[in-house]
Amino acid sequence: MRSVSTRIPSIFLALVTCNNNLLASRFSAYAFTPALARGRVHHHNHRTAFQTIRNFPLALPLLTTKVQSQFTTTLAAEKGDNINGEAPRIEKSSSSSRNSERKPSTGWNHNLPSKDSQFWTGKKENSSGAKSTDASESSTSSGEKKIKTGWLHSKKKASSTTKKSDTNDKTATGNKARMLLEEAMMDQKVNHRIISPPAFHAVGDGRRVVITEHKMSVPLDRYNPPADPKDKEPMVDVYFSIVELVTTPVQESFFKSLQVSSSGASNQVKQREAKKRAADYKAFAKLQSAEECVLYLQGGPGFGAPVPIHGIGLGEQSSWVGAALSKGYKRIVLMDQRGTGRSSTITKQTLQKRFPDLFLLDEHIDSVVKEEGIRTSTRPSIEEELDSFKDSHSDKVEKVKQALNQATEFMTHFRADNIVKDAEAIKDALLLTSDEGDTNEKNSPPRPWGLALGQSFGGFCMMSYLSLIPHPPLICLLTGGVAPMLTHIDDVYTALRDRVKERNMKYYERYPGDVDVVKRIVSCLEENPQVLPSGGILTARRFLQVGISLGGSPSSFASLHSLFSNAFVSDDDDDFTKAFLKEMDSTQPFDDHPIYFLLHESIYADIISGCKQTSWSAHRVYNQDKDFEFSSKLDKDEPVLLTGEVIFPWMSDGDYAELSGFGMRALAYSIAKKNDWGSLYNAENMRKALAVDGTGTSKAAAALYYDDMYVDFNYAMQLTKRGEPLENCKVWVSNEYQHSGLRDDGSSIFNKLIGMAKGEIGIPS
Repeated sequence: MRSVSTRIPSIFLALVTCNNNLLASRFSAYAFTPALARGRVHHHNHRTAFQTIRNFPLALPLLTTKVQSQFTTTLAAEKGDNINGEAPRIEKSSSSSRNSERKPSTGWNHNLPSKDSQFWTGKKENSSGAKSTDASESSTSSGEKKIKTGWLHSKKKASSTTKKSDTNDKTATGNKARMLLEEAMMDQKVNHRIISPPAFHAVGDGRRVVITEHKMSVPLDRYNPPADPKDKEPMVDVYFSIVELVTTPVQESFFKSLQVSSSGASNQVKQREAKKRAADYKAFAKLQSAEECVLYLQGGPGFGAPVPIHGIGLGEQSSWVGAALSKGYKRIVLMDQRGTGRSSTITKQTLQKRFPDLFLLDEHIDSVVKEEGIRTSTRPSIEEELDSFKDSHSDKVEKVKQALNQATEFMTHFRADNIVKDAEAIKDALLLTSDEGDTNEKNSPPRPWGLALGQSFGGFCMMSYLSLIPHPPLICLLTGGVAPMLTHIDDVYTALRDRVKERNMKYYERYPGDVDVVKRIVSCLEENPQVLPSGGILTARRFLQVGISLGGSPSSFASLHSLFSNAFVSDDDDDFTKAFLKEMDSTQPFDDHPIYFLLHESIYADIISGCKQTSWSAHRVYNQDKDFEFSSKLDKDEPVLLTGEVIFPWMSDGDYAELSGFGMRALAYSIAKKNDWGSLYNAENMRKALAVDGTGTSKAAAALYYDDMYVDFNYAMQLTKRGEPLENCKVWVSNEYQHSGLRDDGSSIFNKLIGMAKGEIGIPS
């Protein structure tokens, strides 16, 4: 039988283990090791621990059944309650003078110590081996042995100093216990895991990298948690990969140990393995700060981060990732923003599973539209279409309306304000808990990302980072991504429309023969739209959207020319080649990335810009310019203009299969009509974060491309003027690159921008 002093910590360690050996070891190291070294455990330690668990009832289900039973039994014994219908077990006294009395035994399990236990009072040997007698612990005059009660039942009065010390110890232990229990429950909620064994890659330059693939769960709505803590909070998964150099044998050995997995195991076993890999990774990395970590924010909205090796090179000169590793950064974190890539992806398919009622009327309404040949220009509104089915499908109409409201609210949680908080959650999941012992989050030292890089829409997210997060990344780099936060959305699209027109002219100047080729394609599609392999319809208006690539890489003009040149089987007929139709299907990204359609204009919806409702802004702006009326130019000596990076309401009318159907159409219109968007930017917070008077927390540098077709140069420069939110962001202006400069020459651009941010390169001069 265990003695009392060792019994208590063993039970408590079992309680806080929560099936997490790492947590148990950390807790024991903090709360019990010093006490055991002194040969005792304070009475308040176990009392505080159990009181803590009483205050956190949600932690009890995390314990094993056996430990739950021990916890319940102990509490009942302390209060004298029945245990499983029986009174606490009472041992008879061994004293002959008190045979008739029954006493509760000392100790947690109500069993007496063995006869030779040191817990019986009496003579003991001192260090010299002589017998000594402690008067306070001597046997009674009747010869009856009395058990040592020590700290548990001592009648000695503690001094005021001892009491004060004990109170402080109790508070500290209780706070630590509370913090660790909260951490255990948070780990359970976050569910960080490495979903597949790590992979090694040789990347040239005598370097080797290892890539780990992570997932974790984050709240869907970070601003409105459930009112009742008992209610289950909706969560979404966020995926991210980490690239790091392999430089030591210890490092290589560790990552190889993570490659062990159970082939053919059940999903439950795989989940446990994935969580263990993540816990082992965190313990091995021992990250106390994120100063040597780089976060990448992808462009979009609606696209996942580039896949290492496949989507982006990792050599020193081949990409910005290689350059960052050469600058001493140890980990590059490539995050798929929520709803994109492998982060609880938003597609028509996943929306149908989450909101099945939204699509109840798709078949009925779409069949009517098809039979009556209703065109986009004459199609009734969403409300009118629903009203037309009230008599025949009243129950379905109400369900569709309810689901539409739910789906619209759901989609509002996939903007930059939540994306940057997801990035913070990733950082926190990788870092070790602070050893300061301070449970107050406000008093904890800040541990921001060392550097973050935002490309295009990722730069917009970076501005949200500077606006909404108290401790944004130490260095913020923006490439082609300064959001026009002071400009109304209609003015933004007006400026971009003019830039698209200019890019069209440059294209036709380079390939003048394509003026007639494009007209021929448009004429054939107007007369005979083509069914694409995806199920969508290649109409003339959809074809013209290939202009989205006019402002891409330097090779974009040549790519478009090649596409147009291979459109027809021969010069003598108007049959399109299958290769052309396949390429058109894959070139336009909206089917596979519906956030790019559904939330594209919402990135400009913000209080500062005065945009409360987007209302199909680009569609309205383009309709005001007759230069983009392609049908009127087919018989004139003028080129047909391709459109740019814009969305139109007709895209959900069958042109794109994965955007179409009444449910998707209704959702797109509902989002366009939404007029209560939250704030994405805070000008004052941006100024404070980038202040150069010693109070700022971050440094920033941006690459602005003079001919950028996607982010207007003039509106971006407006934010960098003196007195504006980004006045302390160093700006490099270039017309050497188009919008995709980071992809085309990432290493050079990264080195230039980080040098500017650190003051090592004198730009601007």
